[in-house]
Amino acid sequence: MAFDSLTDKLQNVFRNLRGKGRLSEADVKAALREVKLALLEADVNFKVVKDFVKAVQERAVGQDVMNSLTPGQMVIKIVNEEMVKLMGSETTEIDLRPATEITVILMCGLQGAGKTTATAKLAGTFKKKGRKPLLVACDIYRPAAIQQLQINGEKQGVPVFTMGDSHKPVNIAKAAMEHAKNNGNNVVIIDTAGRLHIDEGMMEELIEIRQNIEVDQSILVVDAMTGQDAVNVAQTFNEKIDIDGVILTKLDGDTRGGAALSIRAVTGRPILYIGTGEKLTDLEQFYPDRMASRILGMGDILTLIDKAQAEIDEEKALELEKKIRKAEFNFDDFLEQMQQVKKMGGLTSILSMLPGVGLPKDIDIPDDATKGVEAIIYSMTKEERQNPNLLNPSRKKRIAKGAGVDIGEVNRLVKQFEQSRKMMKQMSGMMGGKKKGKFKMPFGF
Repeated sequence: MAFDSLTDKLQNVFRNLRGKGRLSEADVKAALREVKLALLEADVNFKVVKDFVKAVQERAVGQDVMNSLTPGQMVIKIVNEEMVKLMGSETTEIDLRPATEITVILMCGLQGAGKTTATAKLAGTFKKKGRKPLLVACDIYRPAAIQQLQINGEKQGVPVFTMGDSHKPVNIAKAAMEHAKNNGNNVVIIDTAGRLHIDEGMMEELIEIRQNIEVDQSILVVDAMTGQDAVNVAQTFNEKIDIDGVILTKLDGDTRGGAALSIRAVTGRPILYIGTGEKLTDLEQFYPDRMASRILGMGDILTLIDKAQAEIDEEKALELEKKIRKAEFNFDDFLEQMQQVKKMGGLTSILSMLPGVGLPKDIDIPDDATKGVEAIIYSMTKEERQNPNLLNPSRKKRIAKGAGVDIGEVNRLVKQFEQSRKMMKQMSGMMGGKKKGKFKMPFGF
């Protein structure tokens, strides 16, 4: 996952700071040397690192910090605040016109950055907000680019305007605007062609589109895995066509994270969204404070809550709570909870956002980790799933055979299930006096 190495190094620095009762100026400078090395290794821009360390040091060696009861924690607080400031302090939304008008968004970027997928993800995000987006296929050069956009558009339930690959992109864009006016679309998102590197032809094409239709937002898609190159690409695009913001893709991959920490400082343009996976739902609003919290190993509870609220059916959650109170939680409910966890990005994603969990960086819980459990439950009859007390030895043997597993695995699952059910009933009893109607995380995990 992104930032793992940087997070580990920074946490080691902070651990040493917390262990000291008092800090000298030399202690702070030594710690910040380690921070500087960690940031440079994470491929953060050199000038950005230099300015960042200088800003932290000026604040950290002040009398208020050095004489405080917890100077180590004060330094960590300053690092966190300066990191948030580095990434833009406040979240930047994409400016949309009123719903009665058409907002035009021009998507650009190099080949391989995930631009076409990010374009479809963005359309899905606007659709969820009640807008009527139209995707426009203006990448007429890359084989299957138009088809890829059409497939992704269909998955998102968003229409795609295309005229094939025999028309100029500017003419396709102009015709798309007429189509949007006639069909009530109020957000037009234009997927333009990328190149393997920045060249005049690509820039001229973008400029021609902007000269012929009124573009409200020009958004650059960059690949976080390319590190400093992503920052250089953003800087060049900004100089050539004056971009409004950046979508940073592949932040779930084996990236050192330097691009996220450098782009705003180098270009002056905000990161708007981050791509956190290959699914069309894997697009997150970029929050500088939450990202700083993740980088510093403090978790990201707010994003986890956002994901849960977006995916979990509140009525089902309340119904499940009633079942748990009455000890009626069964294997069907267990399956439902497993599906909820998958929708939220899987166990690895959830655990990475919990403060203090600290998953080792070489540990990744695969998406199919629960398939064995699912196979066992699906091998049960409807009556057995709804009444686990029916599971005698002969039934368990039949279930194991149907799931293709050893009977020991069936016994283990049933035992874990019973223990979970008892624990949840006890927790439910302890929380009996709490107000109802509050948001609840999925049970069962």
